[in-house]
Amino acid sequence: MELVTNKTLEKLKYDLVRDGLISYEDIEKAHELAVSQNVNIGHILIKSNLISEEKLLKFLESKLHIPYVDLKDYTLDSRCLSYINFNDAQKYKIIPLFKIENVLTVAMADPLDLFAIDKIVEKTGCDIEPVISAESSVLKKIEEYYKSDSSVGEINIENSETTFDWQEELHNDVLSDEHIQILIRAILKQAILNNVHEMFFEHTPNGLSVNFRVNSEIVNTGQIPSVLVVPFISKLKTLSDLDATVCELPQLGKLIFKVDDLLLTASISAFPTINGERISLKIYKPPKKLEDIGLTPSQIDIIRNETKEAGIILVCGSSLSGKTHIIYSILTDIADSNKNIMTIESIAKYNIENVNQCELNENIGFNIEKAMRFIEFQSPDLIYFEGITSKIALDYFSSLVFKNKVLITEFLADNMADLNKKLSYNDFEMFKPLINCIIFVHNQKSIEVFDRNEIKKFMAIV
Repeated sequence: MELVTNKTLEKLKYDLVRDGLISYEDIEKAHELAVSQNVNIGHILIKSNLISEEKLLKFLESKLHIPYVDLKDYTLDSRCLSYINFNDAQKYKIIPLFKIENVLTVAMADPLDLFAIDKIVEKTGCDIEPVISAESSVLKKIEEYYKSDSSVGEINIENSETTFDWQEELHNDVLSDEHIQILIRAILKQAILNNVHEMFFEHTPNGLSVNFRVNSEIVNTGQIPSVLVVPFISKLKTLSDLDATVCELPQLGKLIFKVDDLLLTASISAFPTINGERISLKIYKPPKKLEDIGLTPSQIDIIRNETKEAGIILVCGSSLSGKTHIIYSILTDIADSNKNIMTIESIAKYNIENVNQCELNENIGFNIEKAMRFIEFQSPDLIYFEGITSKIALDYFSSLVFKNKVLITEFLADNMADLNKKLSYNDFEMFKPLINCIIFVHNQKSIEVFDRNEIKKFMAIV
């Protein structure tokens, strides 16, 4: 797992000492904290009040002879957003400001990140002129501008008619990139209006069927005609940062789109079948505060207390019940606890500040086995790992409890009887005694939280 760094500050950190801005002892202490928490050293210096953000940026400007731009009241050229997609902007903490001839000026938190600059040069075909800006300001501008210029466009559902049907967009017979994007937007709009969180696109002899999962049932909502299938799949994959030229191998990506004033994330899974690629899309809503998801104060106290004690927090429920949403709310709640919180996920649904989120990537060999071998070197205090994939992984993560780690994971169970039955299997012999808290999500309005004493009673009959 790559250590989070700021290459600019790593190179110049001792110049801060030589210029009398920070003591050597403070720099060394900040470096140790940055490594242990897997954040860049600049974050630690500012958070610890060792130096103000403005003074640090002015220092970098003078040393690098790269201009510092305060983005607070800056209005950038929104036409330039097309040069850098939302995922790259967030990943590299970079946002385009303006373009003159073939030179694209970008604001960066880390202007010596040559890898990021090379990537942007490769994708844009432009010469890149970096300026220095505060990391927080860059991220704020990314959120502000990419929200209003989402990759699939804005979806408005306020005052929308309840009989909205995405198929009406098929009446437009203009085969264009804009028409395909409108079609994708219409399908997503109907899914949100119908409170649907999972959909599938499947090949048929006459085109591509669009299926929604409604109350555990697959419901066909219409069909995209054959003439639009190839451009539709290609556009959907491109928007999700997948390789549109690959159809023989599984791919996993992320689609970000705006609904009214809300930015939503969807995971996109492309899987080859003998009839053609099957596309699965799952929509995730932004996490809410624990107080806003229907939990009682006593339930919240149980959850918060158990995030401080070594053990397992098990979040259970049926498919699409909202397990991941609950977990993200927990992670958001404890993000400022001065603990090293890490995640191992297939897709990071939303970026959570002060949480070190990690996406598995089979394409480069970074799978769960590789994560298990190396994550302990990061000295995590709390780990969220997405689902239980194998007995080996189950036993490994369970063993971390004996090293004073807190673990959060999700578990598929339709009801308490189903959970009872599944936990009775021998594979969970080591896992069960380490569970400190069970959160069972029956639905969005019904969530149960069981503390250690209640779990002991429950386990006695498992």
